Amino acid sequence: MESVAASVLIRGAHVVDSAHDGVLDVLIQSGVITAVATGLSADGATVDAHGLTCLPALCDLHAHFRDPGLTNKEDLESGSRAAVRGGYTAVNLMANTKPVISTHAQVRDVLARARRIGLVDVHQCVSITADMDGTTVNHLEGLGKHVRIISEDGREVMNARVMLQAMHAAASLGLTVMCHCEDMNLSPVDDRLAEDIMTQRNIELARTAGCRLHVAHVSTRGAMQAIIAAKERGQPVTCEVTPHHLTLTETTPYRVNPPLRTQADVDFLRDSIRLGWVDAISTDHAPHTREDKTAGAPGMVGLETAFGVCNTTLVQPGHITLARLTELMSRNPARIMGLNKGCVAPGYDGDLVLVDLHRRWIVDATKFVSKGHNTPFDGMTLTGRVIRTIKGGRTVYADAPEQQEERQT
Repeated sequence: MESVAASVLIRGAHVVDSAHDGVLDVLIQSGVITAVATGLSADGATVDAHGLTCLPALCDLHAHFRDPGLTNKEDLESGSRAAVRGGYTAVNLMANTKPVISTHAQVRDVLARARRIGLVDVHQCVSITADMDGTTVNHLEGLGKHVRIISEDGREVMNARVMLQAMHAAASLGLTVMCHCEDMNLSPVDDRLAEDIMTQRNIELARTAGCRLHVAHVSTRGAMQAIIAAKERGQPVTCEVTPHHLTLTETTPYRVNPPLRTQADVDFLRDSIRLGWVDAISTDHAPHTREDKTAGAPGMVGLETAFGVCNTTLVQPGHITLARLTELMSRNPARIMGLNKGCVAPGYDGDLVLVDLHRRWIVDATKFVSKGHNTPFDGMTLTGRVIRTIKGGRTVYADAPEQQEERQT
């Protein structure tokens, strides 16, 4: 059962977020940050964080936990444990489970079970069309206040008229439409054109309907250019990219959807991050069994490696600052999900992650706590390791806990 610590003081960490970059103490009381300063004291527990960097805990806008119905691949508990090991305390779960999540009752069930586990805050997406049938959208009128994002991730709503109906409903209900942009008729012929054309279609439909649009796992230069154009004219469009699309190219023989692209695409996505056009880095955490991957299932797990991959490939080479990375992996995703997270500041949730920016480690997929071990990063050496994840002032993950214990003062 979820609980919060009465009082926790994080002492002597190098705090980095969109507003801080210095050695500070952070006080969390009743689950909320109440002070960020030097020389703080508290009556409760103290975490000695000297030599570590304190960031706002990460928020993942795009994850698959396969629960209900496909729990041999992942379930709420194993996915939550993978999340906190990677520094995440909030996840946005996709609806392509078995059965598909299409009703308020199903959402309440997932949220209730996630609260009992108590490791991460969960937002559960609802499918754009009922049961992902591609045609029915009247189920959207029955959604409760807990649903903020609808998505058919894993497939696209191919009928433009149906998508426009869904977007009109989303606009009236205040929902964000998260799109998997792929013209599945074109994919077997030209998967790049399939993404580019569908990205443009969805942007235009969203503009007509007046709804908020979030474009998932952008991978091509053309799709990113369409998003930039929409942003430049003031359209409420946000987008995410994945660590693997920022790091790997088509020369890596690993199947994900959308596919790994060219080095020119990778460079353009990195430039778009640097210039502020990209809102979020999301994992698209997609656990599969070994048999599924052998049979060609697209996707990879990413929660346990995302920070290390991004720190190693984006921050260390100087493409972006660590503060910018916290915006992409915490502040902006939290804002899009409507969460009170993403900043190390009084009034925000006491969700923090302590990292060792200089610790080198080798990815060993056999040691993942996720049920999925499918990753192209297996064996890669990364720099930057999550040491402790704190949610509401409570430690929900600690690396080498014998060295990282809380001390009563």
